[in-house]
Amino acid sequence: MTTVRDVREKAGTEPITMLTAYDATTAAVVDEAGIDVVLVGDSMGNTALGYDTTLPVTVEDVASRTAAVGRATTDALVVADMPFLSVGVDEASSIEHCGRMLKEANADAVKLESGPHTVELTERLVELGIPVMAHLGLTPQRMKETGYGRQGTNRDEAHGILDLARQHEQAGAFSLVLEHVPANLAKQVTQALSIPTIGIGAGAECDGQVLVVDDVLGLSDRSPPFARQFGNVREEMTSAVEAYRDAVESGEFPADEHEHVQDELEDLY
Repeated sequence: MTTVRDVREKAGTEPITMLTAYDATTAAVVDEAGIDVVLVGDSMGNTALGYDTTLPVTVEDVASRTAAVGRATTDALVVADMPFLSVGVDEASSIEHCGRMLKEANADAVKLESGPHTVELTERLVELGIPVMAHLGLTPQRMKETGYGRQGTNRDEAHGILDLARQHEQAGAFSLVLEHVPANLAKQVTQALSIPTIGIGAGAECDGQVLVVDDVLGLSDRSPPFARQFGNVREEMTSAVEAYRDAVESGEFPADEHEHVQDELEDLY
């Protein structure tokens, strides 16, 4: 089983692979494929729950789906993504919400969309035995403030991201997600830290990469410009569902081999 220590020790040595999953079936496939980290992302809001943003996702949503992913995963590290306003409002509630993911949902760690307000919280969580993955750059929970554009594009913003990355490393975070930032900024952050960076839209110089599984599989209606479609599962699903519809409508399904006849029930009517 992959541990937090395993992920931390991969910094600068071998690439870290991370994908999202929100259900047991997908998690099992991702795990069997040898992915290092399964993130139960709050991106479930857009992908699995039908929302336009991640903001409506609740602690209960994440806990339930993390538990499902955890039950189906044997080798990968399972990380629960803490949803909007579940942390940072007050320390006690933040610790309780994060602790639930380990105590009740079988997560191995939590991910926080990070900022100045999560430095002390990260330190406290780590003190209590809750491993923390930090997340800087584009943080979708702040989309009302920042939108979805690239972050860290001027020197002041870039310095701010670098400084926060160092602070979260010092606070005990075991890794750092960098989302939608210039590749040369991500490279310098990676060089400045001893913990691994995991990029999404942050170039090839990070220690690892993460994508939303729906984008990888080709299930998404729209994908961000930094994602890549590695399959076309949506097309395969559509083809299979249409074939099922046609078979039912034509009477081809179910056929004799799909049914069972009990002889003594022939004269009921």
